[in-house]
Amino acid sequence: MDRRVQRPVPVGAARRRAISWSQSLLHIDLPTRAEIAQLASHRGSPAISLYLRTTPLTQDSKAERIELKNLLKSAVAEMTEAGIDKRAIWPIEERVGALIDDDDFWAYQANSLAIFATPQRISTFRLANRLSTVAEVSDRFLLMPLIRALTFPHDAYVLAIGIGAARLVEVSADLPPHEAKVPGMPRDASAAIGRRSHAEHAGDMQSGGGTSEHALLTRYSRAVDEALRPVLAGHERPLILAAAEPLASIFRGVCSYPHLAGEIIAGSAGHTSEHELAGAARAILDKIYAGEIAALADLYAARGAQGRATGDVAEAARAATFGAIDMLIVDMDVVLPGTVDEETGAVAFAQAADGVNYGVVDEIARRAIQSGAKVLAGRRADIPAGGDLAAILRYPI
Repeated sequence: MDRRVQRPVPVGAARRRAISWSQSLLHIDLPTRAEIAQLASHRGSPAISLYLRTTPLTQDSKAERIELKNLLKSAVAEMTEAGIDKRAIWPIEERVGALIDDDDFWAYQANSLAIFATPQRISTFRLANRLSTVAEVSDRFLLMPLIRALTFPHDAYVLAIGIGAARLVEVSADLPPHEAKVPGMPRDASAAIGRRSHAEHAGDMQSGGGTSEHALLTRYSRAVDEALRPVLAGHERPLILAAAEPLASIFRGVCSYPHLAGEIIAGSAGHTSEHELAGAARAILDKIYAGEIAALADLYAARGAQGRATGDVAEAARAATFGAIDMLIVDMDVVLPGTVDEETGAVAFAQAADGVNYGVVDEIARRAIQSGAKVLAGRRADIPAGGDLAAILRYPI
């Protein structure tokens, strides 16, 4: 966790972490689903959403500040044209302007920056994903790019565990893999079991003396699992096991982390490099992603036969309004300006987004989030039936 910059403003400030990347640090504020739900619940004009491509290289931040200044000018012009009171515009200008001038803030960046501003507050998230630059003015926030950061992120933990060593390696789509610090992690099986030496412990296992091999490895696995719990608590990314048998099966039997991947990196991983582990992990993540997409398509087909699925934007808007969506996947690149009626869910499409109109698909996602639905943002090829969205419903409408 990065504690060198203490900023009271950003929603995700308490979730900062720093990761080595070449000669720089990538600082990330990953939004939780609760934080996204909080943003989704906001309603009030003006609400400004700004997404900006950034870099962790501090010396390159000048161009990013200029770009943000231009985005702010565009948003101010749009608010003025929409007739929004200047007394509501000025606080937004002041807060975003203060962010632009904050040298400390720009010294710690990632690959993208998301900013959500109202006259009352400003929230920021620094993201590993490389998102497109955009500015939107409405009475609600543009959330789809942020949701994309949480959808199939291709991030994982790899637990490389053997009798002689145990380490946790963090793998992400945009960064080199690196070993994560795990306080209390046993350095090896001997340390966990309390034997005098690894050689003596190995001899006990081979001779059958003292305690059985299975019991010793179980004790070791439980010690590793106990050390991992506070590090993995609250995460949803897969934990991929790199281990040889019988330790792999024994650890799987005691692991308390609910997102342990079904497939393992087989074989002894004690001397396997972090890059090799990451390569094997990404292959498993690809299978997990493909499996989730296939399962979603199968579920969509099954629910469609029951009248509980739709790929029609107007029908999905009505379903989201009445809390009928259980799962929603949308094309993250689609832009359909318009409005969705608050009471009926009726859609009125428009030529362009402005201070009154907004993204219809984004609004459907926002309402689905508020009703507790699982919302994913993917590419067009990921959407069942290849439409703008696919909604699986709790009941027919």
